[in-house]
Amino acid sequence: MTVWPAGTGRLVLATVDSTNAEAARRAEAGEAGPLWIMAVEQTAARGRRGRRWSGEPGNLFATLLVRPNLSPRDAALVSFVAALAVADVAEAAAPEAEIRLKWPNDVLVNGGKVAGILLESAGIAEQLHWLAVGIGVNLVGAPGDAEIRPGGTPPISLTAAGAAPMRPETALSHLAEAMARWLARFESHGFEPIRSAWLARAAHLGQRIGAGLPTEQLWGTFEAVDDRGNLVLNTASGRRLIAAAEIHFPE
Repeated sequence: MTVWPAGTGRLVLATVDSTNAEAARRAEAGEAGPLWIMAVEQTAARGRRGRRWSGEPGNLFATLLVRPNLSPRDAALVSFVAALAVADVAEAAAPEAEIRLKWPNDVLVNGGKVAGILLESAGIAEQLHWLAVGIGVNLVGAPGDAEIRPGGTPPISLTAAGAAPMRPETALSHLAEAMARWLARFESHGFEPIRSAWLARAAHLGQRIGAGLPTEQLWGTFEAVDDRGNLVLNTASGRRLIAAAEIHFPE
């Protein structure tokens, strides 16, 4: 039985430009959080690096607004927390499916991307004012092939992976419970237990992968994720710590 996290608000909107944008507006207006904002429809959703996020009707579009006692640098690690929470939801919904995590924050179901995670925040220097954890989950539908960027991971929905149809409100309850559990572990014990749990589900760990950087394409063995969330890649020219890249798996 799923229990909504104590002390956490819930707001369901019929339509909004994006749940992350709504979270930012409410944070700047003084909303203390924690608050989950869910929308039935988004008109201007976005993903990483400003990419458009396609939202099929019936999928989950939600953002958690929090004011954690974290530095902006440590707040970036919450993307791993969110990925673990989504993986828990996917595993419960489709227990026969293969659930894996792709660095830095993609959740894969049977090799397809089932969710998008986008963190946005505001603060000054080392003082974080608020953090918005945007999460979109393909519950019943996935974007078409025309919307997949070249080299991108093909999308999949949970229903296509064998899950029973789930209402977005139900999925939100499961996600909120999982997120509260993992976030509490992160806040009380630091990144190490998050890192260990993430690596236990990591896709292609110990295997050859590609990392697309702005100026080069690297190939090497995916060794680990370090204590700052960097991907550790063993290349022909030595070990590299990668803070941001487009990851590709060999076909």
